[in-house]
Amino acid sequence: MTTTVSTTRVRVGCDFSFAVAAPISAVFQVEPQDEPRQRVLEHSLSFVPPGAHTTYQDTFGNRCSRLNLRPGSFEIHYEAMVEVPRIPDDTDPEAPEMPIGEVPSEVLLYLLPSAFCLSDGLVNEAWARFGDLAPGWSRVQAIATAVNEHLVFDYGSSSPTYTAAEAFAAGRGVCRDFAHLAITFCRALNIPARYVFGYLPNIDVPFDPAPMDFAAWMEVWLGGRWWTFDPRNNRARTGRVVIGRGRDAVDVAMVTTYGDARLLGMTVQAEEVPA
Repeated sequence: MTTTVSTTRVRVGCDFSFAVAAPISAVFQVEPQDEPRQRVLEHSLSFVPPGAHTTYQDTFGNRCSRLNLRPGSFEIHYEAMVEVPRIPDDTDPEAPEMPIGEVPSEVLLYLLPSAFCLSDGLVNEAWARFGDLAPGWSRVQAIATAVNEHLVFDYGSSSPTYTAAEAFAAGRGVCRDFAHLAITFCRALNIPARYVFGYLPNIDVPFDPAPMDFAAWMEVWLGGRWWTFDPRNNRARTGRVVIGRGRDAVDVAMVTTYGDARLLGMTVQAEEVPA
């Protein structure tokens, strides 16, 4: 018997404006791509002033665009219509942690410390807090809940170089810091975890008057596959649109400029389109 999953359409997009001091090169990562839980129906990427760009897939399979910027003002405009399941994130409370010997070789990378997730620095804290819990889904959920309760969401509280350990010590951060800290605890417990960044519409949740922004969460390897956990919101959500995955935010930076470019403004859009 085949089960049909209902779908919905989500309009996503973003706008950036920069002041560029001198000719520089840049890489942008704002475009989702087709994968099992999302299908890009249409999309457009444009620049002001217009400029040629090339698209490539990075080491992690993320879609990136690179181009050269001239001095002066510069804008990026992106918009897409994406089809996603009209159901919350998959869950399985019975999903087990895997012995390291059974973890696929390509997943081992996500057990190592990385730039923002220095798990070797929080290993004692992780084992003291979560080491006695039963391994598996429930322990990962306990980590996500603990991070959600420990950190206060606070725009402007972190810097581009803010690590998970610094967020833990300060007790505040933005969504990427929630993801970084939970990933760090997981890796310290030998649970593979990776950083995910994308668009998250407000579907089936209370209205949020705050301006829309990009979202960050994590995926954890349990029972032979990746599962979504969201330390910032700490609940299954509907309508996630993934832009990129990596070890941490370094691997999925929205904009990487190789020179002096000052960000003047940014807006993000993510909303369900009524049938």
